[in-house]
Formats: sequence, C-alpha cells, structure tokens
Amino acid sequence: MREASTRGARIVHFPEGAICSPNKLVMSVDGPDAVGPADWDRCQWPVLHSELAAIAELARDLRLWTVIASVHRLTETNRPHNSLYVISDRGAVVTRYDERLLSKTKVSYMYSPGISPVTFDADGVRFGCLLGMEIHYPELFAEYEKLNVDCVLFSTTGVSPGAVAAQAQGHAAVNSYWVSFSVPTQHSATAPSGVIAPNGDWLERCATDGSPSVAVVNLDDSSEAAAESVTYARSWRRESRAGVYAEHQVTDPRSEDRTAAF
Repeated sequence: MREASTRGARIVHFPEGAICSPNKLVMSVDGPDAVGPADWDRCQWPVLHSELAAIAELARDLRLWTVIASVHRLTETNRPHNSLYVISDRGAVVTRYDERLLSKTKVSYMYSPGISPVTFDADGVRFGCLLGMEIHYPELFAEYEKLNVDCVLFSTTGVSPGAVAAQAQGHAAVNSYWVSFSVPTQHSATAPSGVIAPNGDWLERCATDGSPSVAVVNLDDSSEAAAESVTYARSWRRESRAGVYAEHQVTDPRSEDRTAAF
C-alpha cells in the first residue's frame, strides 16, 4: 500500500487470499487427509478483524482506495463468504463483493455464495469486482459491461485450470474495459499480476521472479490502448445487440436454402 501510494496510485488491488486463504484440508473436520465440512471455529476471527482495521487505518492515512480479499464472517451457523472488501480513501468499508460462482469444494464444504454483482465509483471511474474461479464465466464479465463499469478488478489465488491470464485479456477485449488481474507471487513466472487495457493488451505487469511488486497504470480512456475500443467497439456491440440487424434482414429462397451453392 505504501509503495502504491508513493508511486501515485489512487486505488490498490490485491489478490485473493491477501489476508487469509484457509486451506480446505486444514479447515476440514475430516482433515488433514480428507476434505470435509470446514470447521470455522478454527478461524482466528479477532486477528482478521484487527488486520482489516489496520488496513483501513492505513488507507485513510495514505488517502488510498484499497481492495483487499478476506473471509467475511456471517451469523452462526452460516458459512462465511469469500470476499473482496472495498475500503475508501477515508478508511471506510464502502462495499463488499462476495464470490458467487464458487468451486465445487468451496460451495460444498467452505463458503456461502454471494448473490449479486458489486460496483463502486472512485475518482470518476466505475469498478466491478470478481473473485476466485469466476474468470471462467464470461457472463459475469458481460454483466459488468451492462452495468457500465470502466474496470473489473479480478482477484484469484490460482491460475489453473486454463490459461487464466489469457482469459482475462479476452474478457477485457470483448467488453472493451480495463481488467486488473491480481494473483499471488508464486504464479509470477507464468502469470504475473498486471493491468489489461480495453483492447486486450497488457499495459503493465508485476515482476516475474516471485518477489512482491506493484504494477501502476493510468486508466485513461483517451489513451491509444483504450480510445478505439471504448469509443467505437463497445458502442457498436451495444447497438448490434439492440437489434440493428432486423431491418436489414431479407426473405429470399436462396437464403433459406442452405444447400444452395453459387
């Protein structure tokens, strides 16, 4: 957070598990050799609370918006959420995103799923949040396009299965918005964290040597990497989905006959 602030950032975005990512075997009542229902009495809730309070205090001191992942406790006997806290530059938790499309293990044994998308505005930029394995669900990214976000903040602890970094680029390009891709440093050799422009290009990426680092970019829709995608591609896709083709469709036997050649 201090490094991001020193480099002029107004918002800093951390990966899933930045505060806590309890292992399914460690939490399992049948563990550590088998996965079973999580025993959340093992969680040191006061420690998580004090860590979040310290982060919120530093966010206020630095005047830095901070998006940080942790476990969000619910009322007994409900399982907690796997969440992203959004802390304003005044040190207040202004909203929270709860992972909705969980892995089979997470939903079966560990967490209660969230129910809705979450957006927030900071310095005139609208952000949306996604978490965990939700990179594999293009409908969630499309949902945020409809909610008119400028940037999706995606946090995860893992990059398999699938080419997760490439998927993030695809989501940015097909929706013409920025994507912040935040993963732990152990994945840096193959899929380092970074920020993707609305045209699908990486603008800045973190170090690839496993060391903690910060990627800083300016989310400027008028920049070369964004202008055409935001101004033209995004608006045209919206127009085409609204039915612009209907008036141009024709009734023609050669159109209807799909065996016709030449």
